[in-house]
This record gives sequence, structure tokens and C-alpha cells, in this order.
Amino acid sequence: MKNRRWIQIGFFLFIAAIAVNHGLTEAGGGIAWLSNASLHAICPFGGVVTLYTYITDGAMIKKIHESSLVLMGLVLFLSVLVGPAFCGWVCPLGSIQEWVGKIGRKIFGKRYNRLIPKKADRLLGLLRYGVLAWVLIVTALSFDLVFSTVDPYYALFQFWTGEVAISAIIILLAVLGLSLIVERPWCRYACPYGAFLGITNKFRIFTIRRNAKTCVDCKQCDSVCPMGIEVSTSGKVRDLRCISCMECTSEAACPIPETVQLLGGIKDEA
Repeated sequence: MKNRRWIQIGFFLFIAAIAVNHGLTEAGGGIAWLSNASLHAICPFGGVVTLYTYITDGAMIKKIHESSLVLMGLVLFLSVLVGPAFCGWVCPLGSIQEWVGKIGRKIFGKRYNRLIPKKADRLLGLLRYGVLAWVLIVTALSFDLVFSTVDPYYALFQFWTGEVAISAIIILLAVLGLSLIVERPWCRYACPYGAFLGITNKFRIFTIRRNAKTCVDCKQCDSVCPMGIEVSTSGKVRDLRCISCMECTSEAACPIPETVQLLGGIKDEA
């Protein structure tokens, strides 16, 4: 979808500008009145990791801003409505994985996204819930933002500052490298925030539905899904990995109008 591409680019540039300005401000340059706008201040996952300490002790984890709690609430509300659209439309780490993936598609052709067996892909998808549990428990016990030492999102925009742990840079490079053979590897297998938001797919108000009566089983919806979901076998897409990117819909990929759509209600299609 062209609109999604432009939105992804816009948010990527916006967040990059915030990160660069914050770094320049700390070095004595930049736009001073925007100095408090940092990666930590505009990251909704910061609200998730600091929520326990905020409720129990009334304190924020170091480096996390109150704005993260507000953003966490807004993103969660959006996810309850339409699913993890933040992941599919806003997150810059997800976007850059897709962009690198386009190179992978040219290199591997039809083998792209098929080099990892489906069963292994599903099992690896469970890892991100382990990462989520680890992050929440360790952060609550240590009162420290431990995840930043392995966070590829932080490394993506801060690698030039000298403040990023080598481990985070290595993970970022690994994620970009894996993006050449499988789309959005971090999102699929390791992202704790994606795991958290993915839960909303089970009860979201508006969901992606496939009309079996008009479906011609071309499986185009499957081939364009960046998360490897088999939309062609679903009535409603309730898969925890869905990022509401809308790439599978009739407006984007499905050749039959009104066959794959984002709709409300609770009735399943046959």
C-alpha cells in the first residue's frame, strides 16, 4: 500500500530527527527546545517496562519519561481497535527490515521467506514471549533499563553516539542480515513489544476477514504478508503475529474486491 509506505518513511525520518537532535543537543548543538525529546521519551514500550515500578513505587525506570506511559496507553487503545498497527505502520525498526527484505527478494526470488520451514518459523515465534517475560522481570528487579543493552531499535538510531552497547549493535546487524532471507525477523521471533501488542489480535474490535465465498484461493494474501501468516486459510485473522499492515487486503493484493477486508463485528466468515 502506497499510503503505508509514505507513513513508514515519515515516521522513520521523524524519529531519526529526534534522535539526532537529542545527540547534538547533548554535545552543545541541536534545537534546544526539543532536547527532552529522546528515543526513550517517544517509545511506548518504555511505558510497558516501567509500569510495574510506577504502580508499586511511584517511580519511573531510569531514562524512561512519563510521555512513554501516555504513548503506551494510546498505542494500546489503537491496538484494541484495529490490532498492532503501530508495528505495521509506525515502528522504524520494522520498516527498515521490510526495506532490506526487498533486497532479499531480488537475491533469493521465490525462495525468500521459504528458507525457514513453516514449523520452525511458528516455534521461533514463541521466543518473543520469552523475551517479553525476561525484559519485564529483569527490569522490575533491577530498576534499570536492561533491554537497552540488546535493543536493535536503540542501536539503529544511536550507533553514532558511542553510547550503544556492542551487543545491541551486533543484534541490529544480525537482524538486518536475517532480513535478507526472512521478512521482519526481529518482529517475528524476538520483539517483546510486538509480543505484547500481538495479544490484542485475539479480541480487537476491527479485524481482517476473508470472505470464503468470493475467495479464488490464489494465495496472494499469503505471499504478501510480512509476518508469514496464512490468510488464505482464515475466516478472521486472529494470528498473534498480525501487524495490521493491510497488505493482504483487496485494496492492496487480493484481486477480488471485498474478499479480504478490515471489518468490525464478531461473526466469523465460513
